[in-house]
Amino acid sequence: MHKTIIAACIALLSLFALPTAAQARLQCVTYARQVSEVQISGNARDWWGNAEGRYERGHAPKVGAVLAFTGTRSMPYGHVAVVHKVVDDRHILIDHANWSRPGMVERGVMAVDVSAAGDWSEVRVWYAPTRSLGLRPSAAKGFIYPRTVTASAETATNAG
Repeated sequence: MHKTIIAACIALLSLFALPTAAQARLQCVTYARQVSEVQISGNARDWWGNAEGRYERGHAPKVGAVLAFTGTRSMPYGHVAVVHKVVDDRHILIDHANWSRPGMVERGVMAVDVSAAGDWSEVRVWYAPTRSLGLRPSAAKGFIYPRTVTASAETATNAG
């Protein structure tokens, strides 16, 4: 009887231990590398600089590009998100992780260019807890284009 109680307690404790181990928090960098063709290491705040000479960079959204956010006091490691769909020059849908809640993956959420110059240097992003765009803009460097996106754009330009 005593062994049965101990076995039952161990089984019960393992139920509580498994979710904690299984729920590793997914960071934005890890997620962006998994779902895009942009393969850069380092903190998100460093992606823009680390992309120099390896990937084309710019200020126009393209599907598959990575939007690189600047590191700030409220977001010291920066942030990266992958462009899922371009709605228009100032509105895109993005896929990213670790924005609305730690480790949470969000797909197809709205990001809006609110910069005066229209260069995506200030962006407001959908924030799930408030079910609205974030209250403050986030600073961004621009877009890092995967080689396939760049090649497709160059082919279209050369054909036209």
